[in-house]
Amino acid sequence: MNEAAGDTKLIGACGLYCGGCKQFKVKCPGCRGDHDMKWCKVLPCCKEHGWSDCSQCTKFADPNDCEHFNNWKSRLFSFILRADRAKCIMRIKQVGHQAFADEMAAARRPSVKR
Repeated sequence: MNEAAGDTKLIGACGLYCGGCKQFKVKCPGCRGDHDMKWCKVLPCCKEHGWSDCSQCTKFADPNDCEHFNNWKSRLFSFILRADRAKCIMRIKQVGHQAFADEMAAARRPSVKR
């Protein structure tokens, strides 16, 4: 595996790429694994429907239309991280999980630029 190869297991339910985040494993365990993420509304929804992330959602074409994805906590989180989770989801839909993970790993970013 080369340096720029991304790990699709590091794509969060909301589309953020944990592998590109400086807080991952330091202060944030990411949403994959057996962590209690009570503040997150996206992960339980994805788990309930059997989706790995919101790119697989069959209810909303635009994740911003979903109350689990687009609520005040999520918007605050995105603002603090300077992340555009909706663009991440749309990019995953466009290029697929592996290409998205590769792009984010190469850019060393958790999100597509705003």
